[in-house]
Amino acid sequence: MAANIPITVAYGDGIGPEIMQATLDILDAAGARLEREVIEIGEKVYLRGIPEGIEPGAWASLRRTRVFLKAPITTPQGGGYKSLNVTARTILGLYANVRPCVSYYPFVQTKHPTMDVVIVRENEEDVYGGIEYRQTAQMTECLRLISEPGSRKINRYAFEYARKHQRKKVTCFTKDNIMKISDGLFHRIFEEVGAQYPDIEKEHWIVDIGSAKLADTPEAFDVIVLPNLYGDILSDVAAQLAGSVGLAGSSNIGESCAMFEAIHGSAPRRAGQDVANPSGLLLGAVLMLVHIGQPETADRVHNAWLRTLEDGVHTYDVYREGKSSRKVGTREFAQAVIARLGQEPQKLHPARYASAASNALQREGSSENGPSEARKELVGVDVFLDFKSAEPARLSGLLQPLMADGLRLNMITNRGAKVWPDGFPETFLTDHWRTRVLGDKASPVRAAQIALLLGRMAEAGLDVIKTENLYTFDGKPGYSSGQAE
Repeated sequence: MAANIPITVAYGDGIGPEIMQATLDILDAAGARLEREVIEIGEKVYLRGIPEGIEPGAWASLRRTRVFLKAPITTPQGGGYKSLNVTARTILGLYANVRPCVSYYPFVQTKHPTMDVVIVRENEEDVYGGIEYRQTAQMTECLRLISEPGSRKINRYAFEYARKHQRKKVTCFTKDNIMKISDGLFHRIFEEVGAQYPDIEKEHWIVDIGSAKLADTPEAFDVIVLPNLYGDILSDVAAQLAGSVGLAGSSNIGESCAMFEAIHGSAPRRAGQDVANPSGLLLGAVLMLVHIGQPETADRVHNAWLRTLEDGVHTYDVYREGKSSRKVGTREFAQAVIARLGQEPQKLHPARYASAASNALQREGSSENGPSEARKELVGVDVFLDFKSAEPARLSGLLQPLMADGLRLNMITNRGAKVWPDGFPETFLTDHWRTRVLGDKASPVRAAQIALLLGRMAEAGLDVIKTENLYTFDGKPGYSSGQAE
């Protein structure tokens, strides 16, 4: 007999303990071979003064089992509390968030009866690094980080997932008509990786019109791969389009660890009432069973759950008078699924994980080496200033005398709009200014030149709040251009 697989379990907050117990009862009844280690996370841990929401010692369990079944948690309101999901994803390297969004019509109401879309979301980068600053009285900043290795890993994962799960198309969503460098990189890597999968159709959409198409015609999509923020938003949208966010499970996959959960929150207002739908967490657990090499058990659980839906045994969130046969609570729903173990749905497509390669998700994605280092040259600097006067000409008048050592003031922008030279008086201005300084095209700029410039700015009483060095890579600018630059 095969050995039990160790997993780490967290019961979470709000409805978390109820839906976790229901899920574990079903897994036990289905014969899942699991050895559970329980850790505490969430609100109680936060309120003990631990800003990450997880005890330092709990990481040892996660690193030992490398599999985390997690119920939703409550993060206390107010500053100083970090997202545990983001922390777990980044610390454990869980770079791929996979969210199947499937309709179960006519048993769950939806306008899209044939929807079957898988969202593959990059999980570590983008704005989720949480690197934010208040730079002036009027201006805040959030850094958006997109790397070539991160983009390559997630795009590779999406195509490998499509191939192993007999999916026919992978679609990439970006906004690279505006964010030409960061989203442009993600799109370029998608095209490079996709070229290695001639058996899979590939396409790219700008995220705004792509989102509209997804909302209107989700049947046009199969697997969608996208950066972190877009993926966070659109995976919830897609789940709701399919029928209910409460029915969607989620996997977070890394090269050595994985986390499985429902995509919904802890719903504290429903806690302790035995009404919550455990389906999202249960389907997350089904993904876990596939990941740890127990696809036959995944089939048993998923098919029993589908049969329960078909039989009209529904929790309050999907119950419909005249369509459902019985409204049940959390515990009774779990018992209904257990009673149907060994049965299959009659109208919905039955689950067939056991026919796919065992442990498929664990092998998808791998470390990717990027291209060889490009030739990098320093050509200038953007200096950001806190400057109270709303007069670009006055600021340029202060800056021009400070230019020396082959440096020149090339432009001034405010909130990204060029206001000097040739600015328009209609442009709205704040106290946050970007001044672009470039060097002589004939020779690279030296770091010492920038340091001297910053010293002169300080002596002139200018409030420098940030600098960004400007580089070229193999002669191509590694920074965005201003208008008419």
